[in-house]
Amino acid sequence: MEIMVNGESREVADDLNVDALLEMLDLVGKRLAVEVNLEIIPRSTFAKHRFNAGDRIEIVHAIGGG
Repeated sequence: MEIMVNGESREVADDLNVDALLEMLDLVGKRLAVEVNLEIIPRSTFAKHRFNAGDRIEIVHAIGGG
């Protein structure tokens, strides 16, 4: 199926979840936030959340400071 990740079209497996996408993008263990169709996905549900064809995913790196 086709999804959009940070504005780029990607062809991925039909049963892809957030954890698998992050692994595919070499982002495992990094501080980041994932948004799917304008909705933040809680880290606790990354393994359960499956993408649908046409989903628009934004992955942003969390930056600390103050």
